[in-house]
Amino acid sequence: MNNRTDLAVESFPDGFSENVHINKREGIFSVTEIILDDDSYIDTIGKSKGRYVTLENQNMTDFSDDYENMIIEIADEIKNFVPEGDILVVGLGNRDITPDALGAMVSAKILATRHLEKELKNDTDDFLKSLRRVSTFAGGVLGQTGIETAEIIRAVCNEIKPAGIIAVDALACADVSRLGTTIQISDSGISPGSGVANARKELSEKVMGIPVTAIGVPTVIDTHTIIRNFTDREPDVPNMMVTSREIDRLIERTAQLIAYGINLALQPALTVNDICGLF
Repeated sequence: MNNRTDLAVESFPDGFSENVHINKREGIFSVTEIILDDDSYIDTIGKSKGRYVTLENQNMTDFSDDYENMIIEIADEIKNFVPEGDILVVGLGNRDITPDALGAMVSAKILATRHLEKELKNDTDDFLKSLRRVSTFAGGVLGQTGIETAEIIRAVCNEIKPAGIIAVDALACADVSRLGTTIQISDSGISPGSGVANARKELSEKVMGIPVTAIGVPTVIDTHTIIRNFTDREPDVPNMMVTSREIDRLIERTAQLIAYGINLALQPALTVNDICGLF
C-alpha cells in the first residue's frame, strides 16, 4: 500500500524520469521543482499535470537570522505562479482544529487592498492606490457551512472577478521530518481535505476558469505511514491522523511566514519590514 502524502517530492523518487522533470537548487531553502508533463499519474498517486515546487528548511518554525530571507525566497517562488491583476487569497480548512487551521491563519494576515481604490478615490496618496487589488477570506469547511468550499469560491469569483486564486491549506506528509519544515507551491490545484482522506470538490484552473496557486504545509501524518517507515511491515492497528506536540507553534509560525511571503509577492513595492509592521 502506498503511504498517504500530498507532497509531490515524496511521490517521485529522484530516479523517476518518464514525463517527470526534477530540478533542485539551494538557497535559504532546499528547493525541489517537479514538472509533470501530463495527467498520467492521477490514477496512481493523485498528481495531475503541473508544476510543484517544494521548499524545505528545518528551522522554518523558528525566528532565525534567516527569517527575512525566508520570506523573500517564498515570495520569489510565489511570483512565478500568480498572474498579473486582482488576486483572491483563500484560507482553506477548519480554524477550530489546530492542525487544519493553517489556511484561516494565513488569511488573517493577508493585506486586503481591493477596497482601497474606492475608499481613497479623493485621496492624494498615490502609493496606496498603486497597491495590487487583493481580497481574502476563510470560508470554513462543509461541516460548518453546509456549502462546498469550491461553491463558495466560485460564487465569490463570479462577483469580484479576480485574475487568479491563491489557496492555502494544511497537507499530509509521509515523512515525520517534513512536518512544519516544508512548503509546497503548485499550479495543479487542490482538493480541500485530501490530506485526511476527506477530499471535497477540486479547486483548479480547469474547474474555476482562472489560475489557482495552491500553497500548503504538512501538519499531519497517519499512523500506518509511520509504522511502515519505522518497521517495514504492514500495520494491523486502526489508522489515525497524528501531528506534532508543538502544533500550535508550528501553525502560528508557518502561517505567518507564508502570509508574509504572499504579501511580499503580491505587493513588491513593500519591504519585509513594511509587511511585518502591518501585523
